[in-house]
Amino acid sequence: MQTNFTAEQLSTPRIDAANNILRKCVHCGFCTATCPTYVLLGDELDSPRGRIYLIKNMLESGQPADAKTVKHLDRCLSCLSCMTTCPSGVNYMHLVDAARAHVEETYRRPLFERLLRGVLAYTMPRPGLFRLSLIGARLASPLAPVAKSFGATRIAALLGLVPKRMPVPERVGQPGTYPATGQKKGRVALLMGCVQSVLDPGINAATIRLLTRLGYEVVVSGEEACCGSLTHHMGLEHDALARARRSIDQWTKANVDAVIVTASGCGTTIKDYGHMLRHDPAYAEKAAAISAKAKDVSEFLVMQDLPEAQGGLRLAYHSACSMQHGQQIRTEPQRLLRRAGFTVMEVPEGHLCCGSAGTYNILQPEIAARLRARKVANIEALAPEAVATGNIGCITQIGLGTSIPIVHTVELLDWAYGGPKPEAFA
Repeated sequence: MQTNFTAEQLSTPRIDAANNILRKCVHCGFCTATCPTYVLLGDELDSPRGRIYLIKNMLESGQPADAKTVKHLDRCLSCLSCMTTCPSGVNYMHLVDAARAHVEETYRRPLFERLLRGVLAYTMPRPGLFRLSLIGARLASPLAPVAKSFGATRIAALLGLVPKRMPVPERVGQPGTYPATGQKKGRVALLMGCVQSVLDPGINAATIRLLTRLGYEVVVSGEEACCGSLTHHMGLEHDALARARRSIDQWTKANVDAVIVTASGCGTTIKDYGHMLRHDPAYAEKAAAISAKAKDVSEFLVMQDLPEAQGGLRLAYHSACSMQHGQQIRTEPQRLLRRAGFTVMEVPEGHLCCGSAGTYNILQPEIAARLRARKVANIEALAPEAVATGNIGCITQIGLGTSIPIVHTVELLDWAYGGPKPEAFA
């Protein structure tokens, strides 16, 4: 792709990086076949190739983003399926992140949208506040059909995501140091996280039980809270980088061998800290070091000497987009589950997103609902006893469309190797 940035524009890091990415695109269109929004909507501007053109024109002009460009960028799930498909190595993730930051800096959204995005960006990364907001939303959830009838689809979607009962906080998983059982093999940090620690605290508890039984001391600082992923994908660059620095400080101070992440969306962002902070002289080196230590829990466990087990459930494995496309982790979770005695089936159209994508199922509820229905139909066609996945957003999103239990991979592994039965089966 030819670009026409001025020398002055190329002197800024964001534009220089975008230019290098844009020039790799050869317009082949392979990305359109695997893009969820293009598959659903059939609009070229809702494909990666179309959005690349919009981003190029927006950045080259040096002007504020316009409503048309914002509309189609907002419809992007950041599922990164296009990056898996692209034969030219176009780093769409970094390009769309830069474009969203430009949008938030130059475009004034309608009042209601600004308020909704502001509320989401402020409450969701703060576990205590998020839990309180869920309690309030739970009381208001019967009004979801009323909100939908008045055309307030985003409010209805938000209320529809509220769990039917509030999860009870787990003691295991709270900030602290959890000693290894038996001979100590190493010391790892565990991302406490924001949304997951409230919606399903059993995931971190299962991780700690399993890792400590395997001989690892586990540190949960709690000071890092949100990794920055939520606001990063909303284009709120300043907030995201501040959260990244805070996480880096905590994990550097903890002096650990690895940083274990149980939400694959968070893992994709943490592994990108080195890029996000590459121009920060105080953090560039530390950020790269933490990114190198970051491991999805399945990625870490597959390196451990786990025994084979007999028996187990018939599972459909849903590979989160951030797992298979963002982190390129494709077979490790299934291998672990099979070794633990489970029968694992691949979901048809597994490359397509379920529609969760952080705040996407709130901000783009119609598209998210169509993607969820498609995903659930593919899962239910397999008639599994349960669904395994590695991302809290997918667990919440898919759970709205089916009665089949949806369980995090690490909870199933903890159960198989001596832990309690996952709460999802209750």
